[in-house]
Amino acid sequence: MDSRLLNDRFPRSNKYHPEWLIAGCSGGANPLWLTEWLTRDFQLRPGMRVLDLGCGRALSSIFLRLEFEVEVWAVDLWFSASENSQRIRDAGVADHVYPIHTEARALPFADNFFDAVVAIDSFPYFGTDDLYLNYLARFVKPGGAIGIAGAGLMREMEEAVPETLTSWWEPNMYCLHSPSWWHSHWKKAGIVDVELADSMPDGWRVWLEWQAVVAPNNLVEIRAVESDAGNYLGYVRVAGRRRLDARLDEIIQSVPTNYTPQPLLRSNETRPTP
Repeated sequence: MDSRLLNDRFPRSNKYHPEWLIAGCSGGANPLWLTEWLTRDFQLRPGMRVLDLGCGRALSSIFLRLEFEVEVWAVDLWFSASENSQRIRDAGVADHVYPIHTEARALPFADNFFDAVVAIDSFPYFGTDDLYLNYLARFVKPGGAIGIAGAGLMREMEEAVPETLTSWWEPNMYCLHSPSWWHSHWKKAGIVDVELADSMPDGWRVWLEWQAVVAPNNLVEIRAVESDAGNYLGYVRVAGRRRLDARLDEIIQSVPTNYTPQPLLRSNETRPTP
């Protein structure tokens, strides 16, 4: 038996073949491990409508269907919906997982359509905007769940990037944040009740375990994570529920105006006769 990617922390994920996981790799984390970790406290029930936002190659979407019997809309911008459709069909869940190619700020869904939203190792790339939670929450029923899990920080970097990370760190990584940052970011909007914001114990070791299998030659990242040893880097998760009394601002798609011509220059004005 192929023992790669077997981990006692993730019994649901252990059922899935490592070659299938490796072939569907779309980022720096194992999407099944993170989805399993997030959904332990998520209370998904058969028949629920779930938005898998930033699904990559839809491994998490297939996992959600097979493990929880939910209906999944697999949304991603960077990866082909056509390829995901083939993968979904091969997994035998084409009648329950629906791949869609779109941007996270242009979601083609009706208000209150979903029972839950999950975002696996994707949310920091679009969700740090102060206005985004207001946008996303309207697609979730009042009382519905929103949860994210992925790479993050154990604590915020108050000063310069530590020397152990400088060889790997890039400016776009400043979107990564700590559980306490996400908790504050979500709570201040008054849109969701934050029920969970924490980090995975020894998440940096899980990070390295995945990298050792899918990208063993990625030595810059591997050495950075090893040197950091969980001081800053690891996995974080945040979950909340849309408040029943949440007041959501309307999405402005266009501003109606009535154009009335006016003089462009002062010299075009009609001057009063002295």
